[in-house]
Amino acid sequence: MEFSKTAKAQFTKQLTAWHANDNNRNLPWKSEKDPYKIWFSEVILQQTRALQALPYYLRFMEAYPTITDMANAPDDDVFRMWQGLGYYNRCKNMLGTARIIANEYNGKFPNKHEEIINLKGIGPYTAAAIASFAFGLPHAVVDGNVNRVLARYFGIDTPYDTTEGRKLFATLAKELLDSENSAAYNQAIMDLGATVCTPRNTQCAQCPLQKNCIAFHQSLIDVLPVKVKKITVKKRFFNYILLDHDGTIWIEKRTGNDIWENLHQPLLIESTQQIEAEELKHNIHFTSLGIKNTNLNFKGRSIQRLTHQLIYASFYTISLSEKPAMAEKPGNWLDTNQLKKTAFPKTVVSFLENNLYF
Repeated sequence: MEFSKTAKAQFTKQLTAWHANDNNRNLPWKSEKDPYKIWFSEVILQQTRALQALPYYLRFMEAYPTITDMANAPDDDVFRMWQGLGYYNRCKNMLGTARIIANEYNGKFPNKHEEIINLKGIGPYTAAAIASFAFGLPHAVVDGNVNRVLARYFGIDTPYDTTEGRKLFATLAKELLDSENSAAYNQAIMDLGATVCTPRNTQCAQCPLQKNCIAFHQSLIDVLPVKVKKITVKKRFFNYILLDHDGTIWIEKRTGNDIWENLHQPLLIESTQQIEAEELKHNIHFTSLGIKNTNLNFKGRSIQRLTHQLIYASFYTISLSEKPAMAEKPGNWLDTNQLKKTAFPKTVVSFLENNLYF
């Protein structure tokens, strides 16, 4: 698709004027020049709304004021502080990057785009944001907000999640960038997408681009942008069993390439469908533990939606007179007062809170 130089020039001029005069979105990481703080804000904002991310940003910056402080922190402490943000692979990659910068760059964030984008967990969007906001380099950010603004303003019906679409939007974003003031331009288009040109309930009356917006004039707001790929959601059934012995609970750490890696959980037996207590007692993974008391007390169920998975969780408790060997299951017995200091998935946290474990 070809777009006139006049249309592109008007877009950039109107957008940057709005940012200078009318953009009142105040967040602590805006106008920040410290690449560590910019990087961290972009990490938590990848899958989290700004208002939800804000308290986490403030807590993390207080606990770890420099990237070296974060790099030196124990994994469990960082994951515990991250608890509630979800998408825990972000936290794992964040720790990896912090340690690379602390050890290989002497605690100083690299100031070249090609080095930034090679860091763990940093893709084109985050690399462009850091390069632009921290170092003033002329790199255009392209994310969901940007795709939406561009698709609606220019009337682009090419799906943004195809090879052709990704190339089209990246090229157009680069052409529109105010290279002399890339930070302000990038902040403007991101803020416009987040507060005015939103996925639903758009604020077209307040939009500085309305006059020349094709989607507005052709009633395509609800049609653009176009996405072709649909998310396939997998159902999983988790049966959590709290083994309780004299005020201690058996806890294991999730490992492997799966959801919630490095978080903790009670004994988990996954089934292919929802099962009841009697069937669970005869499950081979349960009988192999050699637990004598098989009085499973059902405590409730919950559902947690992840991007690609739907987790059906059932919770049971067993009061034990003696500890089972648990020989083939690495884990630890924790006092109930230690549970609050341990990082759990959201669905487990909700159960523990509702049942007064902490």
